[in-house]
Amino acid sequence: MPRLNVLLLENIHAVAENALIEAGCSVKRVNSALKEDELIAALEGVHVLGIRSKTNVTKKVLESPQARSLLAVGAFCIGTNQIALEPAMRRGVCVFNAPFSNTRSVAEMVIAEIIMLSRQLGDRNNELHQGVWRKIATGSKEVRGKTLGVVGYGHIGTQVGILGEFFGMKVAFYDVAAKLPLGNAQPVPTLEALLAQSDFVTLHVPETQQTRGMMGAAQIAAMKKGACLINASRGTVVDLDALAAALKSGHVQGAAVDVYPDEPEQSETKGFVTPLQKLPNVVLTPHVGGSTLEAQESIGREVSASLIKYITQGASTGSVNFPMCELAPSKGTYRLTHVHQNVPGVLRDVNRVVGDAGANIHAQLLSTNPDIGYLVMDLDTELAEQVVQGLQKLACTIQARAA
Repeated sequence: MPRLNVLLLENIHAVAENALIEAGCSVKRVNSALKEDELIAALEGVHVLGIRSKTNVTKKVLESPQARSLLAVGAFCIGTNQIALEPAMRRGVCVFNAPFSNTRSVAEMVIAEIIMLSRQLGDRNNELHQGVWRKIATGSKEVRGKTLGVVGYGHIGTQVGILGEFFGMKVAFYDVAAKLPLGNAQPVPTLEALLAQSDFVTLHVPETQQTRGMMGAAQIAAMKKGACLINASRGTVVDLDALAAALKSGHVQGAAVDVYPDEPEQSETKGFVTPLQKLPNVVLTPHVGGSTLEAQESIGREVSASLIKYITQGASTGSVNFPMCELAPSKGTYRLTHVHQNVPGVLRDVNRVVGDAGANIHAQLLSTNPDIGYLVMDLDTELAEQVVQGLQKLACTIQARAA
C-alpha cells in the first residue's frame, strides 16, 4: 500500500494515531476543530480525515480541489450529522463512525442524573458551595419503583433501560422501529403514551427532520406532572424555551441537558447562554455524555480499525454512506477497489479493462446502492496499477485505486 497521509482533528485519542502509524500512515494532529476554509486548506494531500463533533465536513469542503486525494472520513463519535454524507458518497469518500464505543459512558451519566434530579442533589451541592446549609427532604424521592421512559431504544437507550432496572425502576420505551425489549422493558405504541406514564423521560434519538423539535411545548405539556426530562441526544430535539417555562410553572420537576442547539466550537468558551440557567433542579453539562477516558480510547480503536481495514483491504463494513463490501484477503494477490456510478454495464467494462491489461481475476465482490457501486477485486498478477489506470478512464468511475 502506498504511504497515506492522515489528518486527525479535535484531540482524538492517541490510540488512533498509533494504530494508523503502525499501519504505515503518516499522521498529523491538530487538537482543535477547524472552520470550513481552514479545513479546505488543511486537506491538501490528505487521504484520511479524522474528526469529532465540532468539525463540519460540508459539501463545499468535499468538492474543493484540495480534497481531491480524500478517501475516507472517520467520525470519532456516534453522530455523523456534521458530515455531508451524500456528497461524500458521490465523491467516493467512505465515512465511518463509532456507534457502540461510548454507549456505556452516556448511559451511566443518564442514570447518575436521574438520581441527582430525584434527590435535588445539584441544588444542595450549589447551596453548600455558597455556604448555605439547607437540610430538607421536600420533593426528594427514591428512584426505585418509578417509571423510566426511554425515547429511542437503540444502543444507548437499551443500556439505560438495563441500568434503570438494576435500580428497581420500571422501564418503558418508544421507538419508531420495532425493537426487541431487553429485561423487563415494555414497548409503548406512541410518544404521548410514554410521556403520560413516565416519571423520568430520557431521549436517545439521532438528529433528523423527524426528531427536530420532537419535544416541543405540546409534548412537554403531555408529560406526567412532576416528571423530569433528560436530553443527552441532540440539541435540536428539545425546545429549551418551552422546557424552561414548564420548569418555572412546576409542571416539570427537573431536567438534565447535555446538548444544545448552538454549541461553542472551542472546548473552553466563556459567555455561553441557555434559557435553563439558574433554574432549580436543573443539571447542565457541556456535551460530555460520552467523554470518559474509556469511551475515547474505545472510540479511537474502533474508528481507526475501520479506517485501516478500508484503506488496506477496501472493506466498507460499518460505513454510514457506502454499500457494505468486504472481501477476505488472499495471499499472493493484488487488491484494487473501484467506486463507480450505479449504471448498467459497469462490471462488463471493468472486466474488459482487466482482460485488456492481461490480468487475471482471482476474486471480486460488488455491492451497490441506488447511487453508487463499490467493487473490491483481487488480481493474480502484479498489474493492479495498470488496471487502475484503465478503470480511471471509464466514464462511470468515481474513484479507482490499488490498496
